[in-house]
Amino acid sequence: MSPLDRIAADLDELTAIRRDLHAHPEIGFQEVRTSGIVAERLAAWGVDEVHRGIGGTGVVGIVKGRGTGGRRIGLRADMDALPIEEATNLPHRSTVPGTMHACGHDGHTTMLLGAAKYLAETRDFDGTAVLIFQPAEEGLGGARAMLADGLFERFPCDEVYGLHNNPGGPVGRLSLRPGPAMAAADFFDIRIVGRGAHGAQPNRGIDPVVVQAALVQALQTIVSRNADPLKSAVLSITQVHAGAAYNVIPEEAHLAGTIRTFDDDVRALVATRIREICAGVAAAFGAEITADVRNVFSVLRNSEAQTAAATEIAAELFGPEHVGADPEPKMGSEDFADMLLRVPGAYAWLGQKSGAALHNAAYDFDDAIIPHGAAYLARLVERRSAAGL
Repeated sequence: MSPLDRIAADLDELTAIRRDLHAHPEIGFQEVRTSGIVAERLAAWGVDEVHRGIGGTGVVGIVKGRGTGGRRIGLRADMDALPIEEATNLPHRSTVPGTMHACGHDGHTTMLLGAAKYLAETRDFDGTAVLIFQPAEEGLGGARAMLADGLFERFPCDEVYGLHNNPGGPVGRLSLRPGPAMAAADFFDIRIVGRGAHGAQPNRGIDPVVVQAALVQALQTIVSRNADPLKSAVLSITQVHAGAAYNVIPEEAHLAGTIRTFDDDVRALVATRIREICAGVAAAFGAEITADVRNVFSVLRNSEAQTAAATEIAAELFGPEHVGADPEPKMGSEDFADMLLRVPGAYAWLGQKSGAALHNAAYDFDDAIIPHGAAYLARLVERRSAAGL
């Protein structure tokens, strides 16, 4: 029996786990309940070792195969939710106000649990499977926290793999590309300090809202007028905060946002220009402006050999018509990139039913693809752990 058929037989059990995780979402580094369920399931299914508290709330499970090979294959899933108020009316909708699994990490966790159950039951592979349940993927540095906690020193891997659901499908189609596949990301916070005043007497103040508006316009020129037009870059201002009354010019204002790039020189240019523009606007208006630009995600680069192997394995499982290469890199970011800087591997996208986009309050994970993702991860272990690769 193929892993797809065997795991599909467990779909009801896995769906119940996924929907329970969805109903009880936890923000990054707060995944106490989630990691507890993961650890309990791994132990109950006979996983050889279960290690908790890696990088905060991370969990690592170890499954040893029957063969004598020494290769170690890592599989990674993310566990955290987002600070979004859920707008679905699902029976298993979030019970936590302002928190939602709007990116499908509950589904990714369940897929890896399904792979773990299958691998622990069959053990039809050489070497060792390293099951990595990562906290805090959504911009909080969960991968870096696990790495800093000695992830690959304590649990060495020869290769490491991950995947993400892809709303809009095609359902069950797995896609990946070698080389740069997802962008690097920086987050920035800009604090503007002016001088507060009565709203009827703006001449007595330095209005940080006006400064804020000028900055929003000026920062948009970095990509359009400073960056090489043949090298991709995105700068998005996603937060604008100022004031609390109708008749008060506030003392301070705040801007925040994100930068996405693939080129190190462009990344450095954008950060430098943000600081230079802030300094210039501060001088022009007589305000104080501080800019904090932080490296959050690295460029995600899939290794050539592992991408080719993963493509072949997926074609064997699902049929070649259900496997493809992404023609273009994605401007979204993923902190699995930091694991790929340490260990060769590949990150794939798995199509699910059409619906609301990722990070949308109406997003709904497609439980039907759980066996596809779990079988793909399990088969990677069975094939890539073989001696002599």
